[in-house]
Amino acid sequence: MKYNFAIENLGKREISSPISISQFTADESKLLFNAHLENYNSLKDDQGNPLSVELAGPREKIYFNPAETKALIVTCGGLCPGINDVIRSITLTLFHRYGVSEIWGAKFGLRGLNPQCGHDLIKLTPKFVDTITSIGGSILSTSRGPQDADIMLDYLVKLKINLLFCIGGDGTMRAADALKNKITQRKLKIAVVGIPKTIDNDLDLIQKSFGFDTAIEKAVESIKSAHVESKGSFNGIGLIKIMGRQSGHIAAHAALAQNDVNFVLIPEVPFDLQGEKGVLKILEKRMNLRGHAVILVAEGAGQEIMRMKDTPLEKDSSGNVRLLDIGRFLKNAIEEHFQKINMEINLKYIEPSYLIRSIPANASDGIYCSSLGQYAVHAAMAGKTGLLVALMREEYVHLPLNAAVSRRKIDPQANIWQRVLETTGQPAEMRNI
Repeated sequence: MKYNFAIENLGKREISSPISISQFTADESKLLFNAHLENYNSLKDDQGNPLSVELAGPREKIYFNPAETKALIVTCGGLCPGINDVIRSITLTLFHRYGVSEIWGAKFGLRGLNPQCGHDLIKLTPKFVDTITSIGGSILSTSRGPQDADIMLDYLVKLKINLLFCIGGDGTMRAADALKNKITQRKLKIAVVGIPKTIDNDLDLIQKSFGFDTAIEKAVESIKSAHVESKGSFNGIGLIKIMGRQSGHIAAHAALAQNDVNFVLIPEVPFDLQGEKGVLKILEKRMNLRGHAVILVAEGAGQEIMRMKDTPLEKDSSGNVRLLDIGRFLKNAIEEHFQKINMEINLKYIEPSYLIRSIPANASDGIYCSSLGQYAVHAAMAGKTGLLVALMREEYVHLPLNAAVSRRKIDPQANIWQRVLETTGQPAEMRNI
């Protein structure tokens, strides 16, 4: 795969930064893309150098005059722990570090950038954002689905916005990229900076998405409850459905964090329900042996089992395929199987997804979100645009907006999944082929 990590700049930086520090970050400061000695030189940039990415950080010269700068923050997509932490960090960094006082928030995602929707902007001040990290969700609210890029840009021009911060997933980054391209076509000087958000932790190239640590911590509570319930009943089974549309990162890491899970089902590892090697028969053997079980299933797992060939694919307003409910399906299948073999079970079904999405960030994510907001402001004030700030091998870097693609999956042959198998004791394959 060919990568282009070049970062666009709006123009020459001629204003001295108001930040008083001894060490600024230079554009020439780079992080090698391939870190291992045996393959660091395998990918080259256009100049023939080993492929690298630009480090994030405050620049000695900035592009925008803080006294004349007006910033706008928008949050899009599903809720996730840490959104308010990012909003607060952006606001405080702009205000205290750069002296920018015109900071606004758009209500209800991209709808807030369409004046036809009639949503007023919110003035963001240090006082307003002071305590927002103690509550979950987004103080700006969110929405799904696109808006016309020309209409949004006309509105930004009318508002005299210089900096646009977009907090959202890969769909949001695509929308931000389209908006940036319109800005470039019109030769306008508006910096567009993204802060990638996906609780599933499946964005390519990015070490970790914010909210993930909090999601694991909260998922562990559900696992503990399911384990207590399963052991507290005769032939008890605890079944938990967790987030993970295309990847099982949350399910896998939660199982590793709390070693009470006996089966982890994820989208990357297909399984059969029926047959001698299917989930139901293996679960039956587990119940005969131990008398209880805990099953953790990612929401995107088993879709090929439930979806009939003639079942139409429905999509939500963001263009995502609407998933069939693997949790309810699995619950019914398990109950029917044990009824057929005349074996009594007591199954408790737990679905904590919305509880997890709506809670405040934990300490780890709080630190992470604060850093993302700060680095986003440094990039924007320097006149960098069309980028997102991300963590890569413990370094904060700039990546092009189009790098935010949800395709990072768990490799069934790699370390993480092998550790899950060792922890749960489940078979490497639960298929009859």
